[in-house]
Amino acid sequence: MKSLNPTFSGLGTTIFSVMSGLAVQHGAINLGQGFPDTDGPLEIRERAARALVEGPNQYPPMPGIEPLRQALSAHARKFYDLTYDWRSEIVVTSGGTEALTASIMAVVKPGDEVILFEPAYDSYRPVIEAVGGIARPIRLQAPDWSLSEAMLASAFNARTKAVILNSPMNPAGKVFSDAELAMIADHLERFDAIAICDEVYEHLTYDGIAHRPLATRPGMRARCLRVGSAGKIFSLTGWKVGWVQGDAALVSTVAKAHQFITFTTPTALQSGIAHGLEHCEAYFLALAGELQANRDYLAAQLSRLGLRPLAAQGTYFLTTDFSGLGFNGTDVEFCRQMTERAGVAAIPLSAFYSADTGQKLIRFAFCKQRHVLEEAVARLQRHYA
Repeated sequence: MKSLNPTFSGLGTTIFSVMSGLAVQHGAINLGQGFPDTDGPLEIRERAARALVEGPNQYPPMPGIEPLRQALSAHARKFYDLTYDWRSEIVVTSGGTEALTASIMAVVKPGDEVILFEPAYDSYRPVIEAVGGIARPIRLQAPDWSLSEAMLASAFNARTKAVILNSPMNPAGKVFSDAELAMIADHLERFDAIAICDEVYEHLTYDGIAHRPLATRPGMRARCLRVGSAGKIFSLTGWKVGWVQGDAALVSTVAKAHQFITFTTPTALQSGIAHGLEHCEAYFLALAGELQANRDYLAAQLSRLGLRPLAAQGTYFLTTDFSGLGFNGTDVEFCRQMTERAGVAAIPLSAFYSADTGQKLIRFAFCKQRHVLEEAVARLQRHYA
């Protein structure tokens, strides 16, 4: 048999599936995969359920139903003073990952280079390589994950087509500063490149830090594709409702890629999210405060065990240095042992890099009910005390 696409045939099972399977096998509390363990607002779910029963349940418009695109346009205008025409500058997708995939397919052609900031969400590189692009990572360093002019200068060149900017950043929890955004904007203009902005955690920032889209900077709106996720905003990750916003010249090609990936997203779920954006703002504005309290609780408890949590300015995740425990193996081995012996699962940060870094860092998800985090802490205390 002829060989299959090496981009995908050469991939192993994702570490997320491996650790989740291990957690089930050993009855461990799963703080690895990043999804809440409670569902979002009841009225959103009821609205979607009613729309499912009442119909129609046929193909909705390929770019998304009008009420949702109109609500997304109003949301961008209210929170960021960004104006997008709902008719031509917004496409609804089946989740943020599909939005990213359609955006990469629209922008990147064989031989183009795409800059990634590592640690990076693991879907970026395979999609870039599948369309013939070349991923060019910039490795940010713990504990502050800061970006410098020198890092950008070493990565940008005449072949640079795009940058994927994830802010707030999974898994590092970093929110890129105004100074860092200014440097990125300068290089995008200088090298005539495009930014695919993964902003799915846009409302989950902490300690008074605000998310500022790169598109709000002078001259950047025309160069930015903004990816969002209803799953993260409303704790409905299983619905897989996402979107892309950007200049019509960019979004028109994203829509053409989208039509050959999923074409549409279920009408009922779109109706629920449109209702949520219009009527449930209080939910996602309060959610950040609840998650910040979870972050603070988990960080304090892990510190008492000799672990060293790093600053988390946003997202669901707390990156933690385990070197203080004297474990001599890799981050993967540590996570396996912690799952099997302590009964708590986390994700090794090496899964988010293109090559081994030798770091002793793991990622905990704190988007769980408090009693779940308390039980996880109790198990860790019993094992590591």
